[in-house]
Amino acid sequence: MKYELAIADKTYSSWSLRGWLLFERFNIPFKQHTARMYLPEFQQMLEQFKPARLVPAMKFDGVVVQETIAIAETLAEQNPDKTMWPSDPAARAMARSVTAEMHASFGALRNDCTMNLRRHYPDYKPSDAVLADTQRMMDLWDMCRTEFGQDGPWLFGQYTIADAFYAPAVTRFATYNLPRSDAADAYIAAHLADPAFRRWRAMGLAQNYIQNGYDKDLIEGNWPGPAPLPARAVDAGPSENETCPYSGKPVTDFLELDGRIFGFCNTFCRDKTVADAAAWDRFIQIYQK
Repeated sequence: MKYELAIADKTYSSWSLRGWLLFERFNIPFKQHTARMYLPEFQQMLEQFKPARLVPAMKFDGVVVQETIAIAETLAEQNPDKTMWPSDPAARAMARSVTAEMHASFGALRNDCTMNLRRHYPDYKPSDAVLADTQRMMDLWDMCRTEFGQDGPWLFGQYTIADAFYAPAVTRFATYNLPRSDAADAYIAAHLADPAFRRWRAMGLAQNYIQNGYDKDLIEGNWPGPAPLPARAVDAGPSENETCPYSGKPVTDFLELDGRIFGFCNTFCRDKTVADAAAWDRFIQIYQK
């Protein structure tokens, strides 16, 4: 099966993150189409995914699937070897239930706390409606973890569709420093440390798309996920590597880390590595030589 996926800005598009994780976390190959929100190019991209009006949208064999819950069910049906839902029937039923609630609910959290992976606001004051949403969410997490999550850090032990659906909500806890229990904090930390999520966030920082209306006039703090390695862009080599760790093409752009110079085939490859070098296995392989 050959899949195509349409997504938007990695820093701000929470629904895109959810769709992308369904492929990335379960190692399902796909071709990515991306366009910036609120620009003509966004609608031009979706012309290839009719009748979808929003992202993410998936396509295979000429069939378009819209809405993340439909994408998830289609992928799980077509890739049974990936165990995208829990194998235990009771856990699977609960996973579908909490996933459906995430897909359809938590309007105050969505509206007041838009996804913004560039920012952390330690002094944000959530409304009562947002606090009610976060409490309900934490209650669901605690229920899943208590009944089925003993074998790993995720809601049902191992990563499932349910975790991909809650990942964008977790970023709201991180960005807006929302109150959480110790158990919820551990679950949030697992998401923020997840290499797939870290790669997504790093690519958003490398894209450097700034959308009006998403930033708040509040004091900022450091992103609460794992601290990145102290890499920085530099103007010239020579580098230790002659070819890009991602594409294998000759290097043209460079970064410095621990006094060593590494090269990449373009600015984006360089900048996504500067943003979070430890998230990229192919870079770490040459860094650790």
